[in-house]
Amino acid sequence: MKAAWYNEFGPAEEVLGVGERPKPMPNPGEVLVKLHTSGVNPSDVKKRAGSNPAGLDAGPVIPHSDGAGIIEEVGYGVPVSRIGERVWVYNAQYGRQNGTAAEYVTLPGHQVVWMPRHTGFDVGACMGIPFMTAHRCVLADGSVKGQTIMITGGAGRVGHYAIQLAKLHGATVITTASSQESEDHCMDAGADLVVGHPSAATMEQVLEFTGGKKIDRLVEGEFGGNLDSVLEILNTGATIATYASMQQPQPTIPFYRMMYLDLTLRLIVVYAMPEAAKLEAIRDATLLLERNQLQHRIAHKIPLSEIVTAHDLIESNEVKGCVIVTTH
Repeated sequence: MKAAWYNEFGPAEEVLGVGERPKPMPNPGEVLVKLHTSGVNPSDVKKRAGSNPAGLDAGPVIPHSDGAGIIEEVGYGVPVSRIGERVWVYNAQYGRQNGTAAEYVTLPGHQVVWMPRHTGFDVGACMGIPFMTAHRCVLADGSVKGQTIMITGGAGRVGHYAIQLAKLHGATVITTASSQESEDHCMDAGADLVVGHPSAATMEQVLEFTGGKKIDRLVEGEFGGNLDSVLEILNTGATIATYASMQQPQPTIPFYRMMYLDLTLRLIVVYAMPEAAKLEAIRDATLLLERNQLQHRIAHKIPLSEIVTAHDLIESNEVKGCVIVTTH
């Protein structure tokens, strides 16, 4: 099969190659998926750059956790009726060498999720890290009905889904954006207010909009860089659910200020989510896809032969939507 892989850590153009690899066969409990798409996420490029020094201990890595395709074969114990299912997959390269940047992947059956016929394979490749992260951020700490939620970076991969989930569950949604185009995307997704990135001035805009009422929940895409600003508008007992801190990878926190607000700080990564949380996200994704109730931001579709470009786009940190590698 055609696949991309790396044998050492480093810049994409220096370590990523594309060629032929052995086609995998499903073990008991597994399915073989003929992939049509592979989603590229920040954690994928960080792994390739060397964020996990043990990542190459078992040999070359075919990267990427997310993807979508069609089940072609099943291993012992998996119903034969699953052959032919259109599916999306998640956590493909978590704790494993073989991810979705290939024509085929084998995975345990529970990591391969049925999707409706009208759902595109490009959309399926967004359901893993982007959608499941958003779902956990918005819903991990109870009902948001009637609450006011702020979502930073609302036009991004996670933020765009977070806006929609918060609105579907009855919240008032405030989000941030850095351009008119991004603001338009946030409003189209259902945001009630869009302001510039967190600062003293934009936090004043938020409080003016809410009539002085502070925020109940924050979905934060840049924890370290935004913390000082957003603390000004957080209610006592609020939750910060955060999934990234790119500007300040080792942020410091004003402990006592946060403690006296009785804040909950939730750090989120799909790989380590409890199984119950994954199942809830999968259930809701399936329902929303069936009903065609989600908007999706696909920024780029790039052939597997140009995977280096896909990694470079993610590392630029300027892409607002999902970057999809096409594998067939």
